[in-house]
Amino acid sequence: MTARPAPTDTAHPTVAEQLAGISRLGVAYSGGVDSAVLVALAVRELGAENVVPLLGISPSLARRERRLAHEVAAVIGVEVVEIETHEGENPDYRKNDAARCFHCKDELFTRIDEEIIAQHRLDAVAYGENADDAQRHDRPGAGAATRHQVLRPLARAGMTKADVRAAARELGLPVADKPAAPCLASRVPFGEPVTPEKLRQIDELEDAVFAAGFSDCRVRHHGSIARLELPSDELPHALEPELREQLLRAGKQAGFAHVTVDLDGIRSGLFHLQVVGRG
Repeated sequence: MTARPAPTDTAHPTVAEQLAGISRLGVAYSGGVDSAVLVALAVRELGAENVVPLLGISPSLARRERRLAHEVAAVIGVEVVEIETHEGENPDYRKNDAARCFHCKDELFTRIDEEIIAQHRLDAVAYGENADDAQRHDRPGAGAATRHQVLRPLARAGMTKADVRAAARELGLPVADKPAAPCLASRVPFGEPVTPEKLRQIDELEDAVFAAGFSDCRVRHHGSIARLELPSDELPHALEPELREQLLRAGKQAGFAHVTVDLDGIRSGLFHLQVVGRG
């Protein structure tokens, strides 16, 4: 099944202009709404055979996000190319300061530069930054995109997050209303090392939380304590006796001694906001 075309051919002319002169495009792809819309719009302009979604695989990618990325690509009608990234071998990434995202994206774009472009005969590589992202203070990965000359067609076209979600609905993509899904490393407080073991613990417990029926979650890693952030309107469910026992059991199986629920609910980018004094 392929994504339905948008209602008119002029729905996003400026994105089409950003892709003018490109025959084959690689897209740094996560399966989220931004990169999925970029892939779908590129397919409409260039054809499915000329668009290559590039998914970085490492311990920081949640297993459910990897599954979803392939499912969404199948809807669009393209096949994902997985690229192993090794940001965890970089001490500047592991030390987990405010530049962590830069080192992660820099690793991904470096792998694409060195191993993928020639193999897939790509004219250019793009990623799904939107116009709202371009204004945010907590996206150091954008610097890596600039360093590697990675295109940002959505942002250049002035497409906000709302515009991107509207386009996803027009295109028939199943991620139109998908919540943001930052990488697992974002659950580790700045200044505390990112390790494969911590990422495994977070991934296992978050997978269990989603399996329990919650629509979104963050597992913040505080040593032996897992702090669950859940949507505010779903907090009461976590206190239902059977579900509470299920979450506690999953947390201990993942290696945590204690599992807590944060009454503040989900706060995206929390640890970065704390660093800049806004958390």
